[in-house]
Amino acid sequence: MNQYTEAERLAAQLRALKRRSGLSYDALAQRAGISRSSLHRYCAASSVPQDYGAVHRIATACGAASAELRELHRLWALADTERERRVPQEDTVQSDVVGEQAEAGQAAAVPVEEAASTDPVSTADEQEPVAAVRELPASEPASVAGFQEPSPKRLPANRRVLALTAAAAVTVLGTVGWAMSLASTPDDRAAEEPDPRTLFSSVCSPVVSMGQHDECVREVQTLLERRGAVIGVDGDFGPQTLRRVTAFQVIAGLPPNGVVTADTKKALYDSKARMDTWAPEKVRQRIRVVFDEAPDDAVAIADCQSFLDPLHILPNTNGSRNWGLFQISDARLRELGGTPLKALDPEWNIQAAKRLWARNHDFHDWPHCERALRTKASAVPTSASASN
Repeated sequence: MNQYTEAERLAAQLRALKRRSGLSYDALAQRAGISRSSLHRYCAASSVPQDYGAVHRIATACGAASAELRELHRLWALADTERERRVPQEDTVQSDVVGEQAEAGQAAAVPVEEAASTDPVSTADEQEPVAAVRELPASEPASVAGFQEPSPKRLPANRRVLALTAAAAVTVLGTVGWAMSLASTPDDRAAEEPDPRTLFSSVCSPVVSMGQHDECVREVQTLLERRGAVIGVDGDFGPQTLRRVTAFQVIAGLPPNGVVTADTKKALYDSKARMDTWAPEKVRQRIRVVFDEAPDDAVAIADCQSFLDPLHILPNTNGSRNWGLFQISDARLRELGGTPLKALDPEWNIQAAKRLWARNHDFHDWPHCERALRTKASAVPTSASASN
């Protein structure tokens, strides 16, 4: 069995959907828009998709229901978090290697000192040249003592100096290590204390995601509201919370996957990201100025697309998303040279929508809402019919 249990649960769900659909790997890969080898890895739990979009496309191609899609989103979030937890383990292994190298260095220094202690040259022999110098008269040159040429007895002395230096280095390293261990003790004790923040407490699971209804979701909503988000604090992780979490991740520079993992939890508490944005009335006024040739229709399109909410994000069945006031799709965003962060800026979004409209002076990029405009227009009585 795969050692990563969450990845295996996600893979089992994907395999079950594939069997139910009756599709081959080739057919399913083609419908989902991914390679056959990637599909095999996902179903075998040997790999976890980097983005939920791939899982969504696979499930949709298999005919998954809404409840199944929500469950898959939860399973993917857990598997993705499980993958992130492998990094600290690698750091621990590296620390062990460094420790082993340090111990090996100390062990190598000991034989040098031992070799010096077993040197056949006595201490008295080493001190003899010094005594000879002291016995000379002050007027006699030092060369009489034979110091013009290197003495053959200085080699053992150098070896002893080397051994003493190595021993001193080992002693210093040991003292520094002892001091560092004392200095790190308070941090270690602090690390053992439970985190007082709700999302990091034992009450909450590692991942808070779509479909949950508890105090952990309420904490997420409260933190989002403190950062300026317009959101209902009811403890229910529904579509509105999903949109606000995704928008916060974009603004905070995190992967916008819509699930609250450790990085998002930390950012909710510590980052300076703000979600304050334009009020609906300001949005209406600006759209009318930019779309001066069709102000009413432009406002109606934006209202139909996002309810005039600049941070509105809508996921599509193919795993892509639409962003901001005019719900600019991922494909259009790339075409316009934008990013999700730019798309959540109301001014950029309105100007980008105007560029799309200016191509043909119509709203064909928003077919659903454009049809609604035409239906509304046809329902308005003309002046002639109204007089009858």
